Amino acid sequence: MKVISGKAFVISLVVCSVFNSARAQTSVTIPKHEIGFSLGMFIYQGDLTPEKVGAFKTPGFAFNLFYNRLLSRSFSLRTNLAHGKLLADEANYKDPEWRQQRSFWFNARNTEISELLVWNILGNNYGERKIVSPYIFGGAGIASLHINRGWKNLNYDYFVNDSAMLNGLAIDSVHTLPGTIAVIPVGVGVRYSISNCLSIMAEASYRFTFNDYIDGFSQSANPNTNDHYSNYSVGLIYTFGKKTSLDCPTMRY
Repeated sequence: MKVISGKAFVISLVVCSVFNSARAQTSVTIPKHEIGFSLGMFIYQGDLTPEKVGAFKTPGFAFNLFYNRLLSRSFSLRTNLAHGKLLADEANYKDPEWRQQRSFWFNARNTEISELLVWNILGNNYGERKIVSPYIFGGAGIASLHINRGWKNLNYDYFVNDSAMLNGLAIDSVHTLPGTIAVIPVGVGVRYSISNCLSIMAEASYRFTFNDYIDGFSQSANPNTNDHYSNYSVGLIYTFGKKTSLDCPTMRY
């Protein structure tokens, strides 16, 4: 019986050693892939709003789908697909008075694909995120726009002496509207782990562009400044390959 107990003890040590080795190997598993989605809004900023932060009176629904490739503890590369609507209507603004008299409006369906470099400021891409983890990002992308615009409520009598605006409108009315434009997204965000693989996130981002016809107007509005837009969203991130653990089974002898 002592011999049998001794053999069982040795076998138990060997099995535990094997499981401990497996656990050690598993505990250093490095996650490399994440997917996520978020819901929020696009905010237009351009000639048709006096608000410097953008046309918050007319937000457009938007969503994002993205894939993160984790490169290191601090950096990841995100492929981001965004879709939503941009819109503005000068009739919403009473000050200055001429905006309601001009009453330009537009809406645009926007689909954007971008590649972003994300910096996790705390450098814990591979660690447990049991604290609020801030990050910043930037990159480049392409936006596909389908633009509608109008000026049917324009008070021509009010602008009878404003030849620059009227001549500009004549130019804008025959100008080809952009279908695809380049964008440079930059932004900030925070994320917090709610489970081993799932995190919640919130972020704000801004799109620099090189085009003044996102809203359909330029020469009749402000031809010296390009149009831009921003995105505000909240969502979820799923991380593949998070650390797991294997416990040594109980040995009976």
